[in-house]
This record gives sequence, C-alpha cells and structure tokens, in this order.
Amino acid sequence: MKSIKQILFLLIILLSSCTHAENTKNLPNINEKVATFAGGCFWCLQPSFDELDGVTKTFVGYAGGKTPNPTYQDVGTGKSGYIESIEIYYDSTKINFEKLLEVYWQNIDPTDAGGQFADRGPQYQPVIFFHDEEQKQKAQSAKEALSASNKFSKPIVVEIRQYTNFYPAEEYHQEYYKKNAIRYKLYKKGSGREDFIQKHWK
Repeated sequence: MKSIKQILFLLIILLSSCTHAENTKNLPNINEKVATFAGGCFWCLQPSFDELDGVTKTFVGYAGGKTPNPTYQDVGTGKSGYIESIEIYYDSTKINFEKLLEVYWQNIDPTDAGGQFADRGPQYQPVIFFHDEEQKQKAQSAKEALSASNKFSKPIVVEIRQYTNFYPAEEYHQEYYKKNAIRYKLYKKGSGREDFIQKHWK
C-alpha cells in the first residue's frame, strides 16, 4: 500500500511539473513591446524598422478608425478615420522606444500634417500612437527636442494620439519592398520621400 501511495505521489508531481512547463511555454514574452507609427505610405516605413536589431516583427495596416476590418479601398477614400500605419514588435532588452522614435522621425516630413510627400489626405497624416503613458511622455519629449533643434523652419506638427486599434493590411502590402523591389524603389524616389530624407537626415 505504501508503494502505491508513493507511486501516486510521484505521478502527481510529474503531472504538475509538465503542466507548469506547458504554461510557462505559453506565457507571453514580457520584454516584447509594441509601437505604432503613421508616416504616409506604409510601404516606405517598413524597411527601416525591419532592419533594426531587436525588432522581432512588423505589420503595415490601418490604425485609429472605428469601423471593423477596414480595407485598403476603404482607407483610401480618406473618410474612414483610419490612417496607414506600421505596428512594430520589439524586444525592449535590445532596443528602446527612443531609438524607434529616432528612426521614425528620420523617415518622414514632420512638418506636413496634410499627408506625406506625394500622398495627400488624412489617411496619410503623421501620427505617433502611444500605447501607455511612458510612450506618450517619450514621444512628447522627442517632438519638443526636434522642435527646439531648429532643424526645420516650419513647426513640427506630428500628432501624438492614444492608440485604440490596428488592423493589418492585406497580405500583398506586407513587406511590399521585398515582393516588388523595383516598383517600390521607383515609388519612393518619385514620391519625393527619398530626396527629402537625403537632404534633411543624411
């Protein structure tokens, strides 16, 4: 009888250990955080973030509207309330939000609230969507620092807004710069973004 009790006890311990291991495996990475930026055509934002050490994945999509499951055609009307954006997942032990902000600024025209470069309308306006109070404060500080630097003769007009939602864009938009490399390069050059970045940030 004693040996049976011992066997049952060992089985309980073993099962508990397996359950704990499985639960631990399914726990989210507490170091993974999310940043969401809008800066005109989302194709042009993804490459610069994808190449950063510490960024684990990115998705281009639509942020800030109210109607569920917006499409590219919906957002393109400029009446949906959504803005073309990029959502960035990053390991906070390898890269911080300040670095992501730095890369963001260096890929946009922060003085243009009516769109970005050749892309005009509210669906292309530049916005930093903060996920928590810390991101909000860091975004405001970065905006104030850029304004104080007098790098631009016009005011810095990038909006800092509470994050509400994000819907990934259609699959053909994801990593467009890889799937359609030549067309992407021609578009970026033709839009005026590339020349602006070279003039003001390089």
